[in-house]
Amino acid sequence: MLTGMQVSMHADPVASAAGTDVLSRCIAVVNGKGGVGKTSLTANLAGLYAAAGYRTLAIDLDPQGNLGDDLGYLGAGLSDDGAGLVDALRARRAYRPLRNVRAGLDVLAGGSALGDLNSDFYGRQVSPDTVLAFAGSLAQIAGDYDLILIDCPPGNDALQESALAAARWVLIPTKSDPSSRAGLQIVAARFSAIRAQYNPHLELLGVVLFGVNSGATRLISEARRVLAEDLGLPGALCQTSIRHVEAAAFDARSRGQLVHELERDVHKGPSRFELLRMDKETRQRIRTLAASAGSLAADYQRLAEELLDRIVAGEIAEGRQA
Repeated sequence: MLTGMQVSMHADPVASAAGTDVLSRCIAVVNGKGGVGKTSLTANLAGLYAAAGYRTLAIDLDPQGNLGDDLGYLGAGLSDDGAGLVDALRARRAYRPLRNVRAGLDVLAGGSALGDLNSDFYGRQVSPDTVLAFAGSLAQIAGDYDLILIDCPPGNDALQESALAAARWVLIPTKSDPSSRAGLQIVAARFSAIRAQYNPHLELLGVVLFGVNSGATRLISEARRVLAEDLGLPGALCQTSIRHVEAAAFDARSRGQLVHELERDVHKGPSRFELLRMDKETRQRIRTLAASAGSLAADYQRLAEELLDRIVAGEIAEGRQA
């Protein structure tokens, strides 16, 4: 379980892009292409970490604001569509997140207001001052959290750069198709540029295969080869991949639940004698959903553990080099 690493999560934070230790557990979830699982990963990982007792902040930097669907606050009318985030960024003041969207989980909501930043804040030519403004406002509240996860937009260069300038770690979800691979190459180039210009502490946490079949051994092997040979990133691919489970993913998002919450509710579902009152199709759907929710929740659990292991190992290694 995740709780076994809580002591390590508070040990000796390293320097961050903002020049202090407060952003040393900040993870940007990013890819140059949409539809590869960034929002699902951000929501489900943040929810798991919060449930395990880590004070967690999830940030939606996407003008589409889809994180609100996964976490359920959009349907509850709690989102300001990113207006508060934009106001704080312009004024260089601390952000004011939505508190306790889940126990221990706060959220900076995104949405349509973020679309205005390109024209009236970043302008035609992005300056170091504007790129680093996001990190500056975030640093004012980051000390309240053990982990921060940023859901980055796929096509907004300025917002992506701002997130990478603030983060200590980069997590890149990808699928196996050529366009997803191209999106990964875009992020790899941007990663290198931001690290050279703004944030020398930025490191790759890992690349996650998202939406794959559980038995796709050849696909995973090919992904490792591409990362090592084409992008020069040996060892980048996470051991854990997130499988494609349409029923569980659809039900979780439509209900505003995370996958581990859906798994819990499914297992608290109808008793055996209640199933006897249902028609065959309904019984089969419930059993299929129970199995798929469990397998998908297990994937997210394993990935959450693996990423914590990678973070702690990186911090230990850096501590030895200091």
